Amino acid sequence: MTPSKEDFDKSSQGGFFLPARCSQRVTIDARNHPARRRFTVTSTDQAASVPQGFSPAPLERLPMMAPEAMSVAQRQAAEALIAGPRKAVFGPFIPLLRSPELMARVAKVGEYLRFDSVLEVRIRELVMCLVARHVSNQFEWLMHAPLALKAGVAQSVLDAVAAGKHPHSAAADETAAVDLVTELLAHHGVCNASYAAAWGVFGEQGVVELTTLVGYFAMVCWVMNVARTPGQPQPDLSALVAFPA
Repeated sequence: MTPSKEDFDKSSQGGFFLPARCSQRVTIDARNHPARRRFTVTSTDQAASVPQGFSPAPLERLPMMAPEAMSVAQRQAAEALIAGPRKAVFGPFIPLLRSPELMARVAKVGEYLRFDSVLEVRIRELVMCLVARHVSNQFEWLMHAPLALKAGVAQSVLDAVAAGKHPHSAAADETAAVDLVTELLAHHGVCNASYAAAWGVFGEQGVVELTTLVGYFAMVCWVMNVARTPGQPQPDLSALVAFPA
């Protein structure tokens, strides 16, 4: 599902809607002729962002590139991302922009999994939260926990995920997803019982897309963990805390 209008801020740059949760992004001024379009970097107060990592000074290693520092390939990759459902360059795509062809291909996979998958939005968002907590990624947690709540995931389920506990849901499809995802993240595979439960709810295509969603989000979270891409604080939502040593 494409994020709704209220999930975005109206930008003065050509009328694009841009995710309000993003601390730094690139937009395109589309008021000019396409051949003369220019990039604009928009930043909020970096002191207000949530650092990635739990070290004393986890400074961002791969921040947004200045437009004038981008190669032609990087500008084209950024433009393609902005033209798609995300409407901006943010989160994992900030560090991935260093490899524009990789970013473009990763973005296409994520675009399908996030916006066109056969899985219900509620399940997708819950899975993203489970992965974000498992790898302690602030950006994805702060982005997707509010969307999961909005999609119908119970607050008690999200509280358990944030605490690193096994969440217990009254919804059978959420239970099947949680069991498969947590087992996959812990053991890199699943037992017959977990597979059968997920297959019974989601079917073969759903199980494949659910598994791929886990891998995709683990991958982009790892990229951000290495790059120390910060998250954007959200009202009434706490950032992740470190797991006990």
